[in-house]
Amino acid sequence: MAKRIVNIRLRPDQEERINAIVERSAILDTSKFLRIAVDWLLRSDIGEVIKTIVADEAAFPDYAMPKKSSGKKTRARRKRTKKH
Repeated sequence: MAKRIVNIRLRPDQEERINAIVERSAILDTSKFLRIAVDWLLRSDIGEVIKTIVADEAAFPDYAMPKKSSGKKTRARRKRTKKH
């Protein structure tokens, strides 16, 4: 069974813009606005959206690819204590 999507983490500026749009609208609430936004995203060419984000990483810092580490990280060993 697929996991339900209920929480969306937004940047503060995104949240402010959404709230401003919702406050000006007589028919939209926040959840309705987000459902419309997701519908439009799913209808758009997702490849073009991803290419735009990858091409201009500075404009989309939230979506930057994580840097790969240069070497393998080793785990710190735990010291075992004697039980008395």
